[in-house]
Amino acid sequence: MKQLRVLKPFDPWKSELCTCGEKMSFNPYTGCAHQCDYCYATYIPRFWEVREKKDLLRRLEKDLKELDSDVFVSMSNSSDPYPPVERERKLTRRCIQLFKEYGVKLLVVTKSDLVVRDLDLLSEMDCVVSMTITGCDKLEKFAPSTEERIEAFREIRDTVPAVLRFDPIIPFVNDSQLEIIELCDPEHVVTSTLKLRFDSYKRIVKTIPWLASALEKLYFEEGERIGSYYYLPSDLRLFLLKKVERFCESIGTTCGFCREGIDFKAETCDGRHLSSSFKNVGGSYFGGWDVV
Repeated sequence: MKQLRVLKPFDPWKSELCTCGEKMSFNPYTGCAHQCDYCYATYIPRFWEVREKKDLLRRLEKDLKELDSDVFVSMSNSSDPYPPVERERKLTRRCIQLFKEYGVKLLVVTKSDLVVRDLDLLSEMDCVVSMTITGCDKLEKFAPSTEERIEAFREIRDTVPAVLRFDPIIPFVNDSQLEIIELCDPEHVVTSTLKLRFDSYKRIVKTIPWLASALEKLYFEEGERIGSYYYLPSDLRLFLLKKVERFCESIGTTCGFCREGIDFKAETCDGRHLSSSFKNVGGSYFGGWDVV
């Protein structure tokens, strides 16, 4: 694939843990206003400062003119496409209008209820909306509340294909809050366990001090380091993920795991199989690796 300007290959490092398959990644903004304590993307400089990309719309349209029409675009995988400033700036909305004009297959990933504003456009596209709802409001201080997101999710679900990201699962915090899944009644669930860096560990235990010793033991003493992140022990990861998968099965919902290396039953991890054109773009489950 040729070098583009603002559309980038998803997972260009080809991690063995990634089961998404080929898609493009797009972030209308650099930086994220939600400032979630567990955020994995703080390796990006000044990540809590939301910035608009220079000349974004012109550069995006140039990319779209060169883009293979069979490629899925995922928006956004690091910086949420709906920061508070989007209410006035409408940069994400204008990008969606371009995607619609060029017939792009779009996966929207957000934890903002503002996405419902754009359902008029998204409902006219080949689009899947994926919303993160974890029940961890303490650790997501500047994101919409769990209740606001559940209400928004129900509106999304009634309009376009909807994926719930119950992600991350944080031991002792939200690993038993499966009622969120039932309240949302999604078509598909994406889940994964918390992956820690030292900076995210420090933020989490500053907010929830009593977690410090438990996380230190589970991650830094008993867990394993994979790349730049510390993972839970494999047997605990399997237990937590399969617990969510079994619950989803009990209510008739599919479930995929994100970057876990553990096999799952759904067609895709990210939920793109809900797209009307999935079968036409070579979509398939790329498979995981059973770690136990």
